[in-house]
Amino acid sequence: MKRTIIRPNGLPESISTQVVTPIMPSVVYASKNPNELDKQYEGKEKGFTYAREGHPNAEIVANLLDRLEGNSSGLVVGSGMAAVTAVALGVCSSGDHILGGDQLYGRSLRLMKEDLPRFDIETSFADPTNVGAIEKALRPNTRLILVEAVSNPTLRIADLEGISKICKRKKILMAVDNTFTTPLAIKPLKLGADFVINSITKLLAGHSDVTLGYVAAKRKKHAEAIYNFVVSSGLTPSPFDCWLAERGLATFSLRFEKSQKTAFSLAKFLSSHKKVIKTLYPKLMDHPDKRRASKILGKNGCNMVSFAIEGGRKAANKFVSNIRGVAFAPTLGDVGTTISHPSSSSHRYLSPEARNALGISEGFFRISVGLEDASELIEEFRQALDKQ
Repeated sequence: MKRTIIRPNGLPESISTQVVTPIMPSVVYASKNPNELDKQYEGKEKGFTYAREGHPNAEIVANLLDRLEGNSSGLVVGSGMAAVTAVALGVCSSGDHILGGDQLYGRSLRLMKEDLPRFDIETSFADPTNVGAIEKALRPNTRLILVEAVSNPTLRIADLEGISKICKRKKILMAVDNTFTTPLAIKPLKLGADFVINSITKLLAGHSDVTLGYVAAKRKKHAEAIYNFVVSSGLTPSPFDCWLAERGLATFSLRFEKSQKTAFSLAKFLSSHKKVIKTLYPKLMDHPDKRRASKILGKNGCNMVSFAIEGGRKAANKFVSNIRGVAFAPTLGDVGTTISHPSSSSHRYLSPEARNALGISEGFFRISVGLEDASELIEEFRQALDKQ
């Protein structure tokens, strides 16, 4: 270890090693000489140089997610939207066209509608559940198609197989946001995607105390392009957040199974309640993409449930006031169940007409199911709905 006058000591000598990964917040790493530094930058030797270019805590989390997603090129960045941005600006250039699913997360929609056009990157949208609509929306300069495996917040299932076939035939890149599904439900790179994106902030870290994203590319040249953009634009993840994410990932599989089991029970209850006019969950028999959900997700339904009630904003305010043990918060993936109202949060910038076209009414809610006892959670929703 390289030491200095002001910092003469490294870690204490020990014949044993720590069980828990330490937090390594160092911004810079010392090398022995210029030749050694050259070897690191040239990839001939493994080492860290400057935290914006990579640090141990981030690499540990990336390696864990690489194993889950089935690849070896993943990169941890500062947020889920940083991961989306890294793909869009890392592999696309002025004059390219990006086709997005029309039911993307609100900020992804906004990035495509408002920000990317400022860089002369054309954008448009089409229904990801309809391969014909996707193919019809392609342009000669289409470079990338971006979809969510399960859409936020409408829980529609993208036709990943059909879109992948189009992309291969047309030589177009395909990126899949796997946040709602997670790598325990699907592995997009094995389903034909060129890029996979995850918001680690959500179910992967799982405790609402981390803001991080993950992006991986199937091809080395794309992974390098994304890495270079991330380093140059400073989308660096915090070592502390990475440390928390590693801790959260240790229980991820247990939390995933518990939360999706409870989510299915809650969805069945909501679908039978007289005050609920629509319930969306991939394992319900009346889900509009039930057959595709079974094919892509298998036995999984994941932890997200959406439902709608009548009465507009007034009824929505009343329902939120009546539900006691569930936080009204625009997040997902926490150990505690949260409920959000897309019209006033994630999709608020869309016009009412645009929201309604997506099925997002003023009475539409999205639930992120946590680790509560299923019967207790159902009772909370029952008493709130009975008061409507």
